[in-house]
Amino acid sequence: MGAIEVQGLTKHFGELLALDHIDLDIEEGTVYGLLGPNGAGKTTAVRILTTLLQPDSGRAVVAGYDVVRQAEELRHAIGLAGQYAAVDEILTGFENLEMVARLYGFNRRESRRRAGELLERFELDEAGDRQVKTYSGGMRRRLDLAASLVGDPEVLFLDEPTTGLDPRSRFALWETIERLVDGGTTLMLTTQYLEEADRLAHLIGVIDHGQVIAEGTADELKTKVGGDMLRLEIADAAQTQEAATAVDGIGSESPRIVLPNQILIPVATHVGVITETVRRLDAAEILLSDLAITRPTLDDVFMTLTGHHAENGAGAEPVPEGRGKRRQR
Repeated sequence: MGAIEVQGLTKHFGELLALDHIDLDIEEGTVYGLLGPNGAGKTTAVRILTTLLQPDSGRAVVAGYDVVRQAEELRHAIGLAGQYAAVDEILTGFENLEMVARLYGFNRRESRRRAGELLERFELDEAGDRQVKTYSGGMRRRLDLAASLVGDPEVLFLDEPTTGLDPRSRFALWETIERLVDGGTTLMLTTQYLEEADRLAHLIGVIDHGQVIAEGTADELKTKVGGDMLRLEIADAAQTQEAATAVDGIGSESPRIVLPNQILIPVATHVGVITETVRRLDAAEILLSDLAITRPTLDDVFMTLTGHHAENGAGAEPVPEGRGKRRQR
């Protein structure tokens, strides 16, 4: 049995179909990245799998527990860090973790031991006696992640954990997550950051309009685009269409104009491609400002599958009243 098994999960919010019969099968000790724009259904899926919402239909089993029939037992087996750090700003970092441990049923001595252990693990021990309101965004996210691990969960859910962080803090949190996975934690990660899914996830599901429209490793998904890409940047945008006509037939598919001065061409082989491209554009008296062959990115995959970029979601998913920042453990 996998760590997370989902069959036909469906959820409506009034007229909106937030999840449309999704299926998932996530193995123990792996990272599953659920990739999609705002409003795609990612957070709704996490809320159901962590017992914060009930599905309209379908079935989900997490860590061996049915999310509806065995919700109470499941809450002791999972951890959740949501999109916003759910920590008490008035308390110190140590007091936050000690409080969570007491809520888990640890005695005072064990609660203090666990709090100190996690502060050290997340490199927050020197700031443990400071009020959380003095913490940076990255420190708050690390504390929130530490709190989600107080109960030593079998499965951890991270719902867009690096939202709002600067690049340096995001990179540091990625390293923290990688250490957790090295320790055997099963993790479900939702994100709209393509680089995040590419780096952290063993398997990626692409979700759009409530449906999982593709699934595979990062490399498997990238092959859906059709191999490597020849990217041309034309010096004069007014000549882009003329340039596309000049290089038609060079690649495995027709050239696509993706920006006013940029052309994208899938290529099956690198042999002679650049030389022939330069020769044709030179003959047409068209100047290039840049030319490169690159591997497709997850953004290319998402654009190919959905017709829009992952960041261009239609809006946030509905949040049930009173549950916008709630953590359930």
